Amino acid sequence: MLKVLMVDDDPCQLRIREIILRGAGVAAILATDADSALASLRSRGGEVGVVVTDHNLPGRSGAALVRELRLTEPFLPVIVLSGMPGIEPEYDGLDVTFCYKPLPPDEFVRSIQQLLSRAA
Repeated sequence: MLKVLMVDDDPCQLRIREIILRGAGVAAILATDADSALASLRSRGGEVGVVVTDHNLPGRSGAALVRELRLTEPFLPVIVLSGMPGIEPEYDGLDVTFCYKPLPPDEFVRSIQQLLSRAA
């Protein structure tokens, strides 16, 4: 079963989303910054079917993470989950899906499940 790699600098948000996904039968790998997310992809890349990242991350933005990710994973589905309008231009050409906070849990799960089914 493919997993979701979730990246957010807020551990509480990560845990809440993990609980929501677990309730829907979806497993997650958690990372609090771009470097740990990329390390998880290097070590467990075959397990990851979707990446969900916040835009604001310590060190590197979500856009920088996706640019780095695209060097080795050009087709891996990515959802950018953010409360910041106007960030879309930073992701031009990176083939991401935007979801804006607040995102109801059922919409979050539905978005993830759709992308996982395409990746499988």
